Amino acid sequence: MAKKTIGFVGPDGRTCMCAYTVSTVESDKFVGAIIKGMTGMGPVMDALRGEKQWSLKIFPVKGKTVAEYSSVIIKAFQDGELDCVVIMPEDLIYEGLVNQLIEAGYGDKVIGLTKEAAFIEGDKVKAKEWMQRAGVPVAPFKVVDAKDLQQVKTVVTKFIRQHGGAVLKYPYSAGGKGSRPIFRVEDILDVWRRLHKDYSQNYDKLHGDNQWPLLIEAWKSEIEISFTTLVDGKGNFRILPTAMDYPLRFEGPPSQNNPVTGGMGAIGMHPAETPELIKMVGDKIFKPFVQEMKKQGVLRPCILYPGCRVSIDPVTGKPVGILVYEMNIRAGEPEMQVVARRLKNLGELVVATLENRLDEVEPQVRKDQISISLALVIGPGGPQGQKGYPESYTKYESVAINFKSLAKRGILIVPSNVSWDEENQRLVSDGSRVFYLSRNATVKPGQKRSDAAKTLRNTLLQSFDAGTVRVVPREVDETFEAAKLLLEQGNISKTEFKKATAAYEKANRLDLRRDPGRIYEEWDELYPDWQLDT
Repeated sequence: MAKKTIGFVGPDGRTCMCAYTVSTVESDKFVGAIIKGMTGMGPVMDALRGEKQWSLKIFPVKGKTVAEYSSVIIKAFQDGELDCVVIMPEDLIYEGLVNQLIEAGYGDKVIGLTKEAAFIEGDKVKAKEWMQRAGVPVAPFKVVDAKDLQQVKTVVTKFIRQHGGAVLKYPYSAGGKGSRPIFRVEDILDVWRRLHKDYSQNYDKLHGDNQWPLLIEAWKSEIEISFTTLVDGKGNFRILPTAMDYPLRFEGPPSQNNPVTGGMGAIGMHPAETPELIKMVGDKIFKPFVQEMKKQGVLRPCILYPGCRVSIDPVTGKPVGILVYEMNIRAGEPEMQVVARRLKNLGELVVATLENRLDEVEPQVRKDQISISLALVIGPGGPQGQKGYPESYTKYESVAINFKSLAKRGILIVPSNVSWDEENQRLVSDGSRVFYLSRNATVKPGQKRSDAAKTLRNTLLQSFDAGTVRVVPREVDETFEAAKLLLEQGNISKTEFKKATAAYEKANRLDLRRDPGRIYEEWDELYPDWQLDT
């Protein structure tokens, strides 16, 4: 039987990881495909494959518009090069990519909601009210006028007194950066001003002089956890293995100097995952939510990804309650990377979703493994004194990768914002989150997860510190090129050139967080009787 080609649509690391996983883990049944990606993904995937017998397709999309995406996908369907697609970025759903593919006659080949249902993530206020009607437990919230500081102050002060904190949320798409927690009355004004600085133009465009809706939620100091879930057209659903992301740029609490980013790393499984928790999520969240989707006529094959706060028993660590903070309509980034790495049948689940038979196919999870993915981001420095990701950062600097060393350490490099410079035949950074380093570790019988996670994290950090993946600062690159020319001209000694070479081989613009996975150590100490469900 011919292999099916499953396309994952989008430009980022989760898209690449899903395509890679399908191509390698289920190579006898499926070929993974990247729809768009970045131009650097092809060369990196080619280097990873080497002489191995798996294949991966890339369908370039020149621009970012829905029309350009749909044109490429429709042509691939017509040519028989693609069997189905999973839409990853929420923006493409908001802008109607699924609608266009349905209108072209390919709706049965697409996982993703229509534009009409995109409010579930794209309008957080409407979604909250919708979930309340459906009977889904949500965190306490109020909606105020973002322009009215006194309204904001009143609600936030009340939530701080009653719940210990509040979260200001720009209620529309914000790339994971729209949430601003407040724990002290003294911080209200500063956070409110920064939210205005970031979103006043968006508000003005959407609402003009009318009320600017601002969602304020009560902060709950409990376990934060999200659940990636596939839903088919009949309402069957499968909750995939859990993951935990690291949204803050640095370790420690959120602050003006520690902003929320698109995600600095992820681990899977989430340390609080238990069979009881998965059952609770299915019963309390997905069953009523999917039923409401049926009632409203918006149910179709899709991904749902609720962000939740879980209450746990203080002695056993077992879940006793759950609240939904927001419902997303796509896979998380970078959480989906560790979800995919622990699945043995991602491709089979995708096909079952489209064929409305998820009730027949269970996720095959590597339950004895944990996974860590670390984002390598552009750090500070540059001609304008850039602060580094996510504030400001350099672009188009050369990339150096030691594939042999990575393979020896069992580390997968996942390209994200990296391009191919055709003129100079080299990889260059496109800024932001450039790569991810990903690896799984097996928790052996009798071994604590914390011990396995610590060894795994140290393997990734040591590889990074050894310079296996580098973005060479432009100034260092230029100095080294000048040194080579001076050596050819006989104007510097070989000793001086060796010093320049050593500086070049050590320089690295990339940075990362060093703590992902450390929570396993904390959890194992807090709940020593916790057992991995195998």
